[in-house]
Amino acid sequence: MPHGWIILDKPHELGSTQAVAAVKRVCREAGLGKVKVGHGGTLDPLATGVLPIALGEATKLTGRMLDGNKVYAFTVAFGAETDTLDLEGKVIAQSDVRPSRAETEAVLPRFTGPIEQVPPAYSALKVDGERAYDLARAGATVELQARAVTVYTLKPLPFRGGVGGGECPASAASTDMPHPNPSPEGEGLLQEITLLAHVSKGTYIRSLARDIAHALGTVGHVTMLRRTKAGPFTLEQAISLDKLNEVGKGAPLENVLLPLEAGLVDIPALNLGPEQASMVRQGRVLTGLTQDDGLYWARAGSVPVALMEIFSGEAKVVRGFNLSDVAE
Repeated sequence: MPHGWIILDKPHELGSTQAVAAVKRVCREAGLGKVKVGHGGTLDPLATGVLPIALGEATKLTGRMLDGNKVYAFTVAFGAETDTLDLEGKVIAQSDVRPSRAETEAVLPRFTGPIEQVPPAYSALKVDGERAYDLARAGATVELQARAVTVYTLKPLPFRGGVGGGECPASAASTDMPHPNPSPEGEGLLQEITLLAHVSKGTYIRSLARDIAHALGTVGHVTMLRRTKAGPFTLEQAISLDKLNEVGKGAPLENVLLPLEAGLVDIPALNLGPEQASMVRQGRVLTGLTQDDGLYWARAGSVPVALMEIFSGEAKVVRGFNLSDVAE
């Protein structure tokens, strides 16, 4: 049973559930049998970029990955708002107003820091036990409550090769990422702009784009959305679907599999002796520790043993990992 992470550079129109199914299929084709697989954060089918997929014991960390911060590059096209707030929906509002780049940059601080936003009607949130997007598709009026999120940074990206749009950073560059069109020559107004946002869990980029457009006295929708980072994982670690499929044709899984602990690099390690490791595997509390309070990943040698919380010198198991003592 393999344990670790496959970081997929998710292509357009592939759903997150479909991506998990693709990994399961490749594992079967590679003769690995039935492998437990999960993903660490949904991406809309029209979005691309970093999708962490966990295998084996790493699936115990998908909840933590869902809670992690994310970074997105996204393009807002001004002048039309759709019911889905992206290219997939139908136009429900239009405006002839186009902002200047200076006006756009001036409103961005309003959406930086702790903010409240109303999620899109077309979202996976539940309303009276049903998914909001199912209700919206059925023609029902969906009213979702505003919720608190945090936008750590929000900045425009410099346009490449023209006036007024936005360019994705080198780390986000991809052949499947459309580049913005410049504004009509001489007008100095934006048809669209590409922004980079570092956000907390629960932040909807489509809502952010909608609200930015409204603050500028116009309407807008997302025409490009690319996740460049999810938790500790970045595009530099991501592989294409073609690279993944090579494993099913005989390429070593090790070519694309990151170790379980790759999902824990943002927290400190706690080194255990043999006796301590045995106690932790039994779910027992360690006492007399001198480390600062907080979350740690405990290891015996190079093998992850558990995710642990230390408080006042005591370490309790949050999640245990059923891994061999022999490093894989």
